[in-house]
Amino acid sequence: MKKNWLYLFFTTVIILTGCSSDHTISNGNLQMQINEEMQVKFSSLNENTKDIYNDFYVADELIAREFSAGEFELKNFEKSDNENLISYNIVGEFNEDGYKITKHQKITINKNFPDLLLFETYYVNNGDKKATITAWKNHELRVENQNGENLMWSFQPSSTNKRQDWILPVEEGFYQKNYLGMNNSDYGGGIPMVNIWRKDGGIATGLTESTLKLVSMPVEWVRYEDYAKAALLYEYENPVILAKNDTIRTFDSFVAVHTGDFFNALQQFSAYMQAEKGISFPEPEPEAYEPVWCAWGYERQFTIDEVIGTLPKVKELGFKWVDVDDGFQIAEGDWETNERFPGGDKDMRRMTDEIHKLGLKAKLWWAPLAADPGTNILKKHPEMLLKTSEWIPQLISWWDSYYLSPVNPVTKQHTDELLKRFMVTWNFDGLKLDGQHMNCCPADHNEASQLEYPEQSIELLPTYFKQIYDVARSYKPDAVIQNCPCGCAINFFNIPYMNQAVASDPTSSFQVRLKNKAYRAITQNLAYYADHIELSDNGDDFGTQIGIGGVIGSKFTYPKDNPHVKGSYLLTPEKEKLYKKWVGIYNEKMISKGTYLNLYDIAYDKPETHVLQKGDTLYYAFYADEWNGDIELRGLDKDKKYTVREYTSDDRKTYIIDGKNPFIKSTFKRNYLIEVYD
Repeated sequence: MKKNWLYLFFTTVIILTGCSSDHTISNGNLQMQINEEMQVKFSSLNENTKDIYNDFYVADELIAREFSAGEFELKNFEKSDNENLISYNIVGEFNEDGYKITKHQKITINKNFPDLLLFETYYVNNGDKKATITAWKNHELRVENQNGENLMWSFQPSSTNKRQDWILPVEEGFYQKNYLGMNNSDYGGGIPMVNIWRKDGGIATGLTESTLKLVSMPVEWVRYEDYAKAALLYEYENPVILAKNDTIRTFDSFVAVHTGDFFNALQQFSAYMQAEKGISFPEPEPEAYEPVWCAWGYERQFTIDEVIGTLPKVKELGFKWVDVDDGFQIAEGDWETNERFPGGDKDMRRMTDEIHKLGLKAKLWWAPLAADPGTNILKKHPEMLLKTSEWIPQLISWWDSYYLSPVNPVTKQHTDELLKRFMVTWNFDGLKLDGQHMNCCPADHNEASQLEYPEQSIELLPTYFKQIYDVARSYKPDAVIQNCPCGCAINFFNIPYMNQAVASDPTSSFQVRLKNKAYRAITQNLAYYADHIELSDNGDDFGTQIGIGGVIGSKFTYPKDNPHVKGSYLLTPEKEKLYKKWVGIYNEKMISKGTYLNLYDIAYDKPETHVLQKGDTLYYAFYADEWNGDIELRGLDKDKKYTVREYTSDDRKTYIIDGKNPFIKSTFKRNYLIEVYD
């Protein structure tokens, strides 16, 4: 452990300043009070938000085998101020059974980010007795059941093989750990923020570290308690011995309050990370907004002639991209063409040439970092394998493959060679990177990977996708790079290295809508592919794809299915009529290029509503199994009259409303989409 140089500084401050009687810190609507035991109380100053939790409690803990240090005698509370930052340096002491732990906490207000507090927390052992540290917990947030509904909502963007929604109802007895590391052999990663909200407001916490950290974000409502809670929890794989003068540093973090659903807090977190932590999202790529046809309807046994034979219908319907999917390769890892391409590279190039002749663009499916046992690439370069602590390869269960180390120099060199094949020799215009294993990886114990410590593979994983993004676009400056972490909550730190997000194998239309809202909160300018229409409710929910500003797509087959495929995605005359209508609307409106307006709570407002603005037009999308009643059109100017147009109905009915009375009455099933302009 390192000696705590900060301790000497803070000790001096204690001697010089003593302890202030004012222990309240406020930024915007967020108020934090600290008592003499360093217990806290978080409040929202928004007049419409009731008490979040009306008492002081222990929010931070250092957990050892010998003790749990949560209450610290407050010794110092010092404020410093400069142009944009106000900082509070706080010191407290824990004394129990001969153990003496000093807590140092720096709480910062960045004036550019109202409603948010930033935290740096350290613990120093100032006693003679060693402590065995097993975990620490920061920012337990307690949210009282103020509305009497015994129900709250939460944003919990972690990844497991359950592929759950990113927002979940929280009721008595609920618990979810939300570990951001590997939860299953293939699943891990996520967005380092967790949130609980009620109708009247909510509170969030998360990390502000510049790389993914192996923290949990548990959300829980203990049965018979009158509150739900969330926190940041770090559990050491191997306990740490904290000797005299040693320091435990927790991760940099934040707490924020908000109204509405998770959107505002997530947007604020992302804006802070961009402004202060060097996160930079790519400029929007116009071609990433064009509709997609994917050959996956033919599945792994597709033939060149099937793909080429479908192209005229793809163009006729108005799709602009052709995705060549899984099945061209010899094996995961050996990314040369298989026996269905007897001409090898020439056959693949023949397919992309035919795509380009029709004015379409070609995207190639690829599962990077996966290599099957026994493949030629592993025989040639076994040093690329990611190795566990037991010095064995880590299995990717979904592909029956092994993980390649994302930071191994040989892996990177091999990736460069593949990208040249894909983008130059085969002449693809974009890449569909696929697989939940891309979202996170285990710690890499392979010495050939040249890491400072095994967990660095997790932190540096995004640099692998930066390499793909940069190299692919060096060959094709307009290349579309899609990252599809199947069913996962996206690794926040991978987002800077893709210019097309995706609903990534949604289990429902609601997931399509929810994920879009989350991506829009993180960065408005990222194209969002709503995935194959066949994955939406009833396989035909274009109203969801278009209404939320998603890029539409399909995997239809035409004029017949591949004989080796169990299910059918055949484009029937009825489907063709439907596709012509909705693809036409998509290409006409391009709502996907609009700005998402957070005017409705996705959990509490009924019907579920999403709004995008493009130019002077507002696009409202309402969703419910059935609806018959009034709907408020939020966001209108009360001094204007507006035209409402049902842009998806056959007759495109229009009517006028007054901004002073922004209510309409509607009866619909599934969805109701309108455009509103003055």
